[in-house]
Amino acid sequence: KMNLLTLQNISMAYTDKVLLKDVSLGMNENDRIGVIGVNGTGKSTFLKIVAGVEKAAAGEITRGRNVRIAYLPQNPMFDNSISILENVTSGIHNTEQFWNVEGEAKSMLLKLGIVDLDLEVNRLSGGQRKRMALVRTLLTPADILVLDEPTNHLDNEMTEWLETYLREQCSTYIMVTHDRYFLDKVTNRIVELDKGNLYTYDTNYEGFLALKAEREDMMRATERKNRQLFKQDLEWMQRGARARSTKQKAHIQRFESLKNREKLDLDVPEVTLNTLSSRLGKKIIEVNNISKGYGDKVLISNFTYTFLRQDRIGIIGHNGCGKTTLLKMITGFEQPDSGDIAIGETVKIGYFSQENEYMPEELRVIDYIKETAEYIDTVEGKASASTMCERFLFDATLQYSRIEKLSGGEKRRLYLLKVLMEAPNVLILDEPTNDLDIHTLTILEDYLSTYDGVVITVSHDRYFLDKVVERIFAFEENGALVQYEGNYTDYREKKGDTEKKTVSKNVEADGEKKQNRNNWKKPSDKLKFTYKEEKEYETIDEDIATLEGKLEALEEKIMEAASDYGKLAGLSKEKEELEAKLEEKMERWVYLNDLAERIEKEKLSKE
Repeated sequence: KMNLLTLQNISMAYTDKVLLKDVSLGMNENDRIGVIGVNGTGKSTFLKIVAGVEKAAAGEITRGRNVRIAYLPQNPMFDNSISILENVTSGIHNTEQFWNVEGEAKSMLLKLGIVDLDLEVNRLSGGQRKRMALVRTLLTPADILVLDEPTNHLDNEMTEWLETYLREQCSTYIMVTHDRYFLDKVTNRIVELDKGNLYTYDTNYEGFLALKAEREDMMRATERKNRQLFKQDLEWMQRGARARSTKQKAHIQRFESLKNREKLDLDVPEVTLNTLSSRLGKKIIEVNNISKGYGDKVLISNFTYTFLRQDRIGIIGHNGCGKTTLLKMITGFEQPDSGDIAIGETVKIGYFSQENEYMPEELRVIDYIKETAEYIDTVEGKASASTMCERFLFDATLQYSRIEKLSGGEKRRLYLLKVLMEAPNVLILDEPTNDLDIHTLTILEDYLSTYDGVVITVSHDRYFLDKVVERIFAFEENGALVQYEGNYTDYREKKGDTEKKTVSKNVEADGEKKQNRNNWKKPSDKLKFTYKEEKEYETIDEDIATLEGKLEALEEKIMEAASDYGKLAGLSKEKEELEAKLEEKMERWVYLNDLAERIEKEKLSKE
């Protein structure tokens, strides 16, 4: 493998916050790296250093000869005086890969939901601008792509398109993303930033989880051993060590290095989050036949639903279809054009919106949380604001920092904690996974697994939807919201089945399926089995029973792997293939059975 880029002994700090401590990384051809870590650990800064946009305080970067880098920043900039298309293609010439850059740009923009290319750039939303920048980066001829949150503001279909594009069209890239299914499918290396250190794992996200657990177990074991050694050395020093011999000098040096080592906190209490939400009465939220539109565009048409206690609802659909508008109507920030929404008297809504609410920048983190509540009731008793801050990764130092010093992701995490501290009994989450790191998402998912109220979430994060929701409402044609039972994977399976049936009906109508069925002669053609059909008819019942048995066993495996999402994806694919085989066998059985009956009838009539 050819080495493209090497980072050696890179260090970086902002004021008193150390982001990178003497870290090194080599990037080779075909490396597909995912960078993960808690918000505020310096992931974006690290990408800027790789892209050459920012200079490290110390260390050296060696780039291979003629190695070109294309960089997608978190907050891209554009020239407002030129068109969308010009912004995207400016300075990019036709290449072997894109012989028609302009045509390719139009096609990509269309796939990412940017249809009106005549719009002024400054009239685009933040999400549209990010998608526009993604197209510009993908079109730029480069040996390494550096992508900061490429999946933010993409709906599920767009994310799946990007997954395929990266796998098929791009060989080497490094990215920060919090989309775990995406990481699983498009990476072959994971780089974890943790407290200024860098750890690399030659695997995708699923493999990383297992290897990280092993690393942490080893670190804890080493720390326990070091504590024991330090205790023994301390006793030896207190007895009056004399640095006469070389052996004793080495012993004293070991004591000093143990004393000054970076200590691992083994006693971090695992704060339980079985919080008690306010009591919910019988009537929760009743949505009665609501409709909403803007101009000629129908967003929601005649939607009715009564929310039940402990409902876990996921709302999905294309960007701009009206998902956020629906949430705003439930929270009372917007009104429907027709129909009404009735909220029960005991309902206490916690609304985590896409944009953080106003935060007084001069306030300290702990005071901002204490303004909401000093304590929160949990099943085990009261938890203080400080304890809750710790659970949400704000250690003692961060708790006494001013809000203005926090990174964008840390502010998002703080806002989420504030919403949860209000102890709502209906939790409404609008794109909660945007700008939240994976660790925080895991904490939120754990919290929701024991949460006693109603959860309504809009999300494009398939992993999050699979873990949290039990019913999906999908925006479909003309503002219709269609209900599907189960999580996101269940929805995709049902949707896929429906699409398959529709396609097969259309194909049959066009007469294009004949070639698949050439050997499936119509019973009217001849009333006798061929040798092959006779043998097939003898074993088909057994074949169907075997397939049904396999399917049953697979469904049990799927139940067992409910929380192993990487494994779940493979099992679901296997299930899909088995179901297709079973369906084909059933169709074949219908035909053979029908033919057998006709043959029997003909025999009887001749007798």
